[in-house]
Amino acid sequence: MSSPTDALQRLRRVHEDAVLSALRSSGALSRAQLTERTGLSRTTLFTIISDLIERGAAVETEPAPGEPRGRGRPASLVALNPAAGLLLGLDLGRGRIRLAIANAAHQVVTTAARDLPEDAAPLALAEAAIGLVRQVAEERGVRLGALEAVGLGLVGVVDGDPGPAGHQPLARRIADEFGVRVAVDNNARLAALAEATWGAARSARDVVYVRWSVGVGGGFVAGGRLLRGAHGASGELGHVSLDPSGPPCHCGGRGCLEGRIGGQALLDACAARGVPLDGLDALVAAAQDRATVACEVVSSAARDLGRVLADTVTQLDPALVVVGGELAGLGSLVLDPIREAIGHLALPRSPREIRVTQADLGVNASAMGAIALLLHEEPSIPAHLRPA
Repeated sequence: MSSPTDALQRLRRVHEDAVLSALRSSGALSRAQLTERTGLSRTTLFTIISDLIERGAAVETEPAPGEPRGRGRPASLVALNPAAGLLLGLDLGRGRIRLAIANAAHQVVTTAARDLPEDAAPLALAEAAIGLVRQVAEERGVRLGALEAVGLGLVGVVDGDPGPAGHQPLARRIADEFGVRVAVDNNARLAALAEATWGAARSARDVVYVRWSVGVGGGFVAGGRLLRGAHGASGELGHVSLDPSGPPCHCGGRGCLEGRIGGQALLDACAARGVPLDGLDALVAAAQDRATVACEVVSSAARDLGRVLADTVTQLDPALVVVGGELAGLGSLVLDPIREAIGHLALPRSPREIRVTQADLGVNASAMGAIALLLHEEPSIPAHLRPA
C-alpha cells in the first residue's frame, strides 16, 4: 500500500510532466504563460520551475530582441536546457543505418548515415550503429556523456520494448554500450510519428502514412496517437496480399504488395524491358528525367499502391494520406495515381475530402521518429536529474 508521501511524489511528477510537456511543445515560455497552459497554481508552478533550474533541466532566458514588451522590465522566459541531455534516434533499415541526434530543446543537432549489407545479422547491425554514433560524436564534438536515451527503428513486426526476440540482443547491446534506456518500434511507424510530430501531418490527428522504398511499410495515427496493434503489426501495408496464389513472400504470405512494387521488383521490371538500372536511386533519377520505361513502371506500381491505400482509407477514414520514401520524391507521377484510386474506390459518393501529400522529412524521417518516440514516452530529462 502506497504512503501519503508516495502519493505526493506521484502528484508532483504529474505536475512536473505538465510543465515539461508545455516547454517541449512550445519552446521558451514565461511563467505567466506556463501558468495559463498547465493550469497549475503560481506557487506550485514556481516551485517546480525552481527545482528544474536547480537540477539543470531548465534555464532562464531573455525574450528575443524585437518581441513585443509591456511596461517595465520584460519577464524572463523558461526553456529546456539544450545541454541537459541528448536523444539519439537510429533507423536500422535494409542496407542502411541513419542517425539523428537531438538536444533537450528538441533541436536536431546532427544527422549521418552508413551503408550496410542487407543481410547483416542483428549483432553486426548493433556494432555498426555503435561505430557510427562514436564516429559522429568524435568528428562533430557531440558529448555522449549527456546521452539520456536511444530510440531504435527496426524493420518488421515490433511489439514492445526491446522488440521481438530476434532483435533483443541488438537492443540490449546498444543499451549496454551507452548505459541508457532503449525504446524500439517499427521504422515505418516511426516515420509516421515523425511526420505527425514535425512534418506534413503535424496539423492532422488522423493520418495514414506509407513509406515506399526498398520495402513498403506504413503507420497509422488515430486521434493523435500512433497505432501499434495488439501484436506490433499495425501499418504492414507491404504485406497486404494482392494475389493469394502469387509468388511467396518472406513474411510467409503470397502475392504481397511489397513483392510487386518494392524497390527490387521495380528494378526487375525495368530490366525485363531492357533498361537495367543500378539501384533504387538510379530508378528515381531515371523517372525524374522522364525516361519512358522508368515512368511507366513507377506509375503502374503507384496504381497498385493506390488500390491498397483506398482499402485502408475506407477502413480508417483519415484526413490525410502521407507518402514518404525515395519514390515519393517523384511527386505527381506517384501521388496522382494514388489520389485517383482513393477518389474512385474509397467510398466515392461520400462528401468527405482526403488529401494525399508528399512527406516533408525525407530520408531521415525514421531516425527523427525514433527521437519522437522518446519524447512521447516521457519527458526529455536525464534520469539522474529527475527527483527520487
